[in-house]
Amino acid sequence: LKGNIQVMMLVGTDTSAVTLEWAMSNLLNHPRVLKKARAELDAQLGQEHLMEEPDISKLPYLQSIVSETFRLCPAAPLLVPHLSSEDCTIGGFDVPRDTIVLINAWAIHRDPKLWDDPESFKPERFESVEDMSHKLMPFGSGRRACPGAGLAQRVVRLTLGLTMPKAVPLEAMCKARSIVNKVIMN
Repeated sequence: LKGNIQVMMLVGTDTSAVTLEWAMSNLLNHPRVLKKARAELDAQLGQEHLMEEPDISKLPYLQSIVSETFRLCPAAPLLVPHLSSEDCTIGGFDVPRDTIVLINAWAIHRDPKLWDDPESFKPERFESVEDMSHKLMPFGSGRRACPGAGLAQRVVRLTLGLTMPKAVPLEAMCKARSIVNKVIMN
């Protein structure tokens, strides 16, 4: 039990950190998106308010940035292996019972049949009313989806407002918002 909990903590921490690094890279490479996200933060929270978890619901564009990061840069490009419980057909292929099936989320998230301009970082694609849950699956789906999905989404969204590792780690100079200095001094 202790070993399983340690593995879950390590996996959850690593994938969240990798996702945050990709999100920051995407924001730095797309200054228009970063500017729009800052404008949303300023409009909804102001510069004198430190973001808290309940504030996330007021920040739909930030949520779109996180979803687009999950789509374009999934921390785990191949989902957890599944075992077919019966003979079935997947994508036109006959799969016998007890076959290990790997789902390539990376390829699904870049499929031009599912996504308009799939190689581009466009958070706006998640602003539509269309339900994307059948196309966006960085945590898998159904009964065997990642049990830490909700926590990972909250951690990434909250930390970004404040794991497929990159070949070259991100190096960036960040400037803290004025409220951070007040929090540190108290």
